[in-house]
Amino acid sequence: MLTLHRRDFLKTTALCTAAIAAPIPVWARVEGANDDIRVGVVGFGGRGRTHIEAFNKLGGVRVVALCDVDSRILERGVRSLSDKGQKVQGFADVRKMLESKEIDVIATATPNHWHALLTIWACQAGKDVYVEKPVSHNVFEGRKCVEAARKYNRIVQAGTQSRSNEALRQAIIWLREGHLGKIRIARGLCYKRRESIGKAEGPQSIPPEIDYDLWCGPAEKLPLARKRLHYDWHWVWNTGNGDLGNQGVHQMDIARWALGKMELSPMVFSVGGRLGYSDDGETPNTQMVVHNYGDALLIFEVRGLPAKAPEPQAGEEGKAPPMDKYRGLSVGHVIECEGGYLAGTTAFDNDHQPVKRFSGKSDDEGGHFGNFIKAVRSRKREDLNPKS
Repeated sequence: MLTLHRRDFLKTTALCTAAIAAPIPVWARVEGANDDIRVGVVGFGGRGRTHIEAFNKLGGVRVVALCDVDSRILERGVRSLSDKGQKVQGFADVRKMLESKEIDVIATATPNHWHALLTIWACQAGKDVYVEKPVSHNVFEGRKCVEAARKYNRIVQAGTQSRSNEALRQAIIWLREGHLGKIRIARGLCYKRRESIGKAEGPQSIPPEIDYDLWCGPAEKLPLARKRLHYDWHWVWNTGNGDLGNQGVHQMDIARWALGKMELSPMVFSVGGRLGYSDDGETPNTQMVVHNYGDALLIFEVRGLPAKAPEPQAGEEGKAPPMDKYRGLSVGHVIECEGGYLAGTTAFDNDHQPVKRFSGKSDDEGGHFGNFIKAVRSRKREDLNPKS
């Protein structure tokens, strides 16, 4: 039975980066561009289903294994692929999956608290890793992931799909060339309504199909204090990070990309709370975070309780945002410069008139997974997006 808790993570990662120094076994190395890359997907009750579909669409790539601690999800996934003539092996315990010599890549879309440990374990086992955002539950864990990837010479890609959006890449390059002048503020916006998750009366029973020890993993094993185990883990600090770490990772990453900042900001300020209702959620549904880099600001906002349904995202059709340049956005970014701003993939002047529209490959999902596989084949981490 798995008994690892977050308080033991320091000890675990020390072992991961120091004690195990054996060379990567030959069977774990990708032999060449003509060999199929075999993928195991961990956690596919939600986002992980996209991983399965995306990898199965790529040439020379096969999903050969599935892992989930929910037996119903696991059985349904294995049966679905088997019905299509695709043979896959099912695992409840990821540690057993990592022992398999028939898997080259681990792709994971588990709850956030599992991301770092899975990444490190997979690197130890000689697997390359596609890990959903956020890469880790906190900064310390993220650094350990990087150390493990470097130590074991593994290709590790984060699920920040915007980095593989060709139109956005062109827009960022153009912006950083100074066509709208100096960048002053890079804003990430998450105006996304989140309903109350309700108020449970006392500890809830764990569904019989779920191995709760494995589900908790490196997080503290607490009684289930909300009505729904799945998905609502996002709004509990022990396992999630709220929309700051859920949706906000994408928007803050684009903002940081535009600023050309790869490091943590030297100064940060945040204020917010869980407003508008009383439920079992702990993370803010209303929050503002200001990262001060000295020469520019990165501001991220969560507004979980809009007064009405969100309007279409500005910039999608090259139209200037109505009234002001934030009201029309539900999820997105606005990069403010001296001579205008970028909203989506359209640049505007200070009078809100379109200056330049950027276009390119729109399938950023397939593009990002494809970019990862390209790097797995080349064994060059420089082939990975993001590009600074």
